[in-house]
Amino acid sequence: MPARLFSLAVLLIAVPIFAATLAGFEQISMQAEEAQKTDHLIEAIRLYQQGLHLKPAWSHGWWSLGSILYDLDRFPEAQRAFQHFVALSLKPGPGYAFLALCEYETRDYDHALQHFRMWGSKGWTGTSQLIDVGVFHFALLLTREGRFLPALYLLAGEVKKSHGGPALIEATGLASLRMQSVPEDYPSEQREAVWLAGKATIYAAVADFQRAEEYAHRLAVHYDETPNVHYFLGTLRKFESDDAGAAKEFERELQISPKHAAAMIELARLAKDENQQDKAVGLAKTAAELEPNNPEAHQIWGELLLQAGNLEESVRELESAKRLAPDSSTVRFQLAAAYRKLKRPQDAQREMAAFNLLKDKQQVMASPQEKLANHPELLR
Repeated sequence: MPARLFSLAVLLIAVPIFAATLAGFEQISMQAEEAQKTDHLIEAIRLYQQGLHLKPAWSHGWWSLGSILYDLDRFPEAQRAFQHFVALSLKPGPGYAFLALCEYETRDYDHALQHFRMWGSKGWTGTSQLIDVGVFHFALLLTREGRFLPALYLLAGEVKKSHGGPALIEATGLASLRMQSVPEDYPSEQREAVWLAGKATIYAAVADFQRAEEYAHRLAVHYDETPNVHYFLGTLRKFESDDAGAAKEFERELQISPKHAAAMIELARLAKDENQQDKAVGLAKTAAELEPNNPEAHQIWGELLLQAGNLEESVRELESAKRLAPDSSTVRFQLAAAYRKLKRPQDAQREMAAFNLLKDKQQVMASPQEKLANHPELLR
């Protein structure tokens, strides 16, 4: 048979096969959606799998299959489905949230945190229920990573919605006591302390300071020597505008934990407000030496050096803070001021432009982004 006739014969055979395959796919996809709508989920799974075998690039099929498997707690299978979805979809945002939730359930925490950040970078899209569940688990993983303040920002928004169920109390307590753990992993003997701290934080978040103090007092009485308890109590006093009480608690924390950089930073801020320059500088400098990758330590030290007129040293510390937290509008503003005093107008203009851009960006962020307004670097 001549080559041209052979090609034509192949085409005549292939077209009906393709048409039959397409018709078969359309029928299977409709049957799968109907089975899902009527809660025949096992049948829906089988049909979606058939449809995906015929058309692997069917992003809606991967989404539906992943959603059903997730609802059935079949997390490893759901994870694979959502991996396909985010690779194929033009709008993968919600898929990243579901993928992260599946990875959380399989204890693949590092990848889960990575995918929660990708979800945030895509605009926190999804239903209100998905956003609530995703934000909660994102906060848990930020706590595990040691990003306690941003975790508390996220959890505070959930507190205002639900007024604090057991899971939220526990999550808030872990972040408040600076415990780098998820709820499934920390020692059982610490559960009462976590619970008390969580209850105190939640009542403070809704401005019920009397109830907050009741739980804080119980925590102080029973766990006076436990690390981070007095740091937490200091933050609570500061939130209540009791600076003297806050300073006392932070000092007590340093007696228990002499290398507690976070307590030093808070004391440095309080000393700065009281015009105790030498004390503030000493505390900030020590904190930065203890935790050289802590942007807050370099920021407060740089700010204090700027006030004292030590401009070159101030720039050095503020540039370190900028390197560690490039999206901090406060650091950019202070660095611009330092550059102006050093007669470096172009550098000052660049930092002010960055400050205005970050400030405007933070002001227009909607919930839950607004809870991370001072920490957009968490999405990197």
